[in-house]
Amino acid sequence: MDLLYAILLGILQGLTEFLPISSSGHLVIAQDIFNIQGADLAFDVMLHLGTLVAVLIYYWQDVLNLISEFFILIGDFIKGKRPKLLDYSRPYRVLMVMIIIATVPTAIIGLVFNDLFSRLFETADFVGYALIVTGILLWIANGIVSGRKDIKHMTAGDAVTVGLIQGLAITPGISRSGSTIFAGLIRGLNRELATRFSFLLSIPAILGAVVVEGKDVFEGASALHEVMPVLAGFVAAAVSGYLAIRFLISVLQKRKLNYFSYYCWAVGILSILYTWFAA
Repeated sequence: MDLLYAILLGILQGLTEFLPISSSGHLVIAQDIFNIQGADLAFDVMLHLGTLVAVLIYYWQDVLNLISEFFILIGDFIKGKRPKLLDYSRPYRVLMVMIIIATVPTAIIGLVFNDLFSRLFETADFVGYALIVTGILLWIANGIVSGRKDIKHMTAGDAVTVGLIQGLAITPGISRSGSTIFAGLIRGLNRELATRFSFLLSIPAILGAVVVEGKDVFEGASALHEVMPVLAGFVAAAVSGYLAIRFLISVLQKRKLNYFSYYCWAVGILSILYTWFAA
């Protein structure tokens, strides 16, 4: 694989993974228009790991606190105690439990419907319509007044709603980050929590994708013999993903999500027109 091509793919993966414009949707459109073949599976796994590193670096304090709370909880069970899972005096315990609750419906939808969605909907025209839907969701989310719920007032219902929406975002063209932030806001979460929860929820989602793809890496994919391109793609995905997270948080704070709506609508309409004329 060419080094420059690997870097460009890494940058594209990092940006589209976290900006609310749908990474899978852009991949489908690019493959359709430019006849791009899918990347080596091992390389694709490394790009996902790069975006995972971006989240872990940006939210490293939250991640460490969540891990610490997890082991404290396990330790309490081992000692025979009956710790309260939703102990609102321990915000990180609540946040950890909410992430687990939200991940369950996402995992079920992903495992049951992933192949179906891929077969039925991976065409540029459908992605175009899905991007238009994403633009509408972002437009609505941008106009929602920040809710009052912080982590001490978040409920299991909030987590399940966000998890269900994240599961539906396996549809190419539906943005994972955009749809989950939208779900959090309509459930009354404040903007900071809706954004933070969305990005932290991406950690098990990305890990799940790595596991699903990675199990076949050494069976059907070529070995990681092209070390430099793979490392370059990994670093590019991590750096661009980190910058994308910072940029999106800034946009959310300034309530400028409507700019992403315009982008999604433009790309969506262009991809639909392309398929019409190409047909």
